[in-house]
Amino acid sequence: MSQITTRDKCTLFAKDLGTGRPVIMIHGWPLTADTFDDLGVAIAEAGMKAIAYDRRGFGRSEQPAGGYDYDTMADDLAAVMDHYDAQYATLIGFSMGGGEIARYLSRHGAGRVKNVILISSVVPSMLKTADNPEGVEQKVFDGMAEAIKADRPHFWTGFFKDFYGMRLANTVVSDEVLQWSASMSMQAGLNPTLACSKAFASTDFGPDLASFTVPTLIIHGTKDKTVPIDATARKAAKAIAGSTLIEYENAAHGLLASHKNRIREDVLAFLSGGSATATSGSVKAQAEPVAR
Repeated sequence: MSQITTRDKCTLFAKDLGTGRPVIMIHGWPLTADTFDDLGVAIAEAGMKAIAYDRRGFGRSEQPAGGYDYDTMADDLAAVMDHYDAQYATLIGFSMGGGEIARYLSRHGAGRVKNVILISSVVPSMLKTADNPEGVEQKVFDGMAEAIKADRPHFWTGFFKDFYGMRLANTVVSDEVLQWSASMSMQAGLNPTLACSKAFASTDFGPDLASFTVPTLIIHGTKDKTVPIDATARKAAKAIAGSTLIEYENAAHGLLASHKNRIREDVLAFLSGGSATATSGSVKAQAEPVAR
């Protein structure tokens, strides 16, 4: 385990397992690096170094008053890369964590990056606008913020039922997974929780997509109510030249737990230089090159 100091002197908690080529994993809101434990063990057993860190304000990392914009959080990822002297690295971003990768690539380039995996990612844009009619309306994010302020522990109870697709017939995680997720969420400060919600809701990563110049795997559930696939993964796949999109049919948002075996298989296939495979009930699509 490591303590990493960022450019603005914030201390981040990070953990690593295994040796070999680095695979750096950036967690989603409002969770912690622990959500990558299952995948991290599999990556280490496959002969690579699995690295996961708690975003500033979350888990065991420091909770500064500011720095919850994507420019700063992308620089935090750069600090993690520097700490581990990461070269030829894979970056895996879940949900909000996809945004850090997009902004990292546009601010710092892909010189140290071999490839990228986006899982249930917010890229390129979450907010419903005239240019993004499939997105989420601002009033939904406003309502979330008010509910979090009113009773944060109660809010997580309902939030994670949708997050893991508990209302879908084919998606089941245990009650203990729901409790664990809520417990992790309460490790974050209220200020970081609200500030990061605003960041992923309002940031447009469209201009960052041209910086995805390395092979990119995109995985997303077709029934994701938390981060709708039409506003995010399908648009990202069309915009990122040479990317591969795998759709998990009838799957919700929390794929790291609800579909952890399938995630492991697809991720390891991609990391090994092979092709992640579409299994029964999924769609695999190759993005077409687009003009830069």
